[in-house]
Amino acid sequence: MRVFVTGATGNIGSYVVKELIASGHQVLGLSRSKEKAVALAAAGAEVLHGTIEDAEILKSGASQADGVIHLAFNHDFSNFVANCEDDRRVIATLASALAGTAKPLVITSGTPIANTVPGEPAREDNAIAGSDHHPRAASEEAAILASEIGVNVSVVRLPQVHDPLSQGLITPLIEIFRQKGVCAYVGEGIERWPAAHFSDVARLYRLVVERAEPNARYHAVAEEGVAMRDIAEAIGRRLNLPVKSISREETQDYFGWLSLFAGRDMHASSAKTRQKLGWEPTGPKLLDDLARLPLGA
Repeated sequence: MRVFVTGATGNIGSYVVKELIASGHQVLGLSRSKEKAVALAAAGAEVLHGTIEDAEILKSGASQADGVIHLAFNHDFSNFVANCEDDRRVIATLASALAGTAKPLVITSGTPIANTVPGEPAREDNAIAGSDHHPRAASEEAAILASEIGVNVSVVRLPQVHDPLSQGLITPLIEIFRQKGVCAYVGEGIERWPAAHFSDVARLYRLVVERAEPNARYHAVAEEGVAMRDIAEAIGRRLNLPVKSISREETQDYFGWLSLFAGRDMHASSAKTRQKLGWEPTGPKLLDDLARLPLGA
């Protein structure tokens, strides 16, 4: 299978490219950086130079492949809403190139948009929040429209994806801790964030594009929920910083833009994903990777 991968040089994308190639697939990877394109080619992928802002490049990549995995996303969370709307447009562009074909389009979303049943974890078949409530839902709204024009589209929802160098939203959280000189959590710190290692997530994307099931929803969740107090304490131990609780009234002042997520219970289940695909995570746990954080500023 020849797979067009956007975000092929990113943290998750680089793992996905290696996973696909190791499993016998060919990869056409999108790269905007000449330097990163060298590493992409060295991994065994063919490089398509361009950006997700270029609609013709996206259509060209999709037309040259048997399937598409869309991972590219602007992770400047200070412009989160605008970036989510950009992703809506990218998915629409890819869909326009795939409409009427059986080629799978695998798009990326986040598990929090399925945290719609109070007190229960996000599940694959839960109703989702709309983009007016959670901006990342724009991607899945675009997927629904793609399905309506005959695109074979499926969704992978991500938790906090980690290794010792990068941990999703926890990476900017660590920078806040460094700047503030203290690792804070809200209230009792019992709110949970789901997690999975990069290698497990990459394997799931490969299984999803191979299965090519229309309108399927998958959760790349290895750990259903890691308590925020445990996360803060693990980071505090590694960086030798004090740990403290703050009130909900202090959340905005302390966390800034991250207050959209801080103190929010976002636990998620992957039971249906595991049953359907036989996917069983084997990578390191989140707290283990946090114990190996680089110590440099």
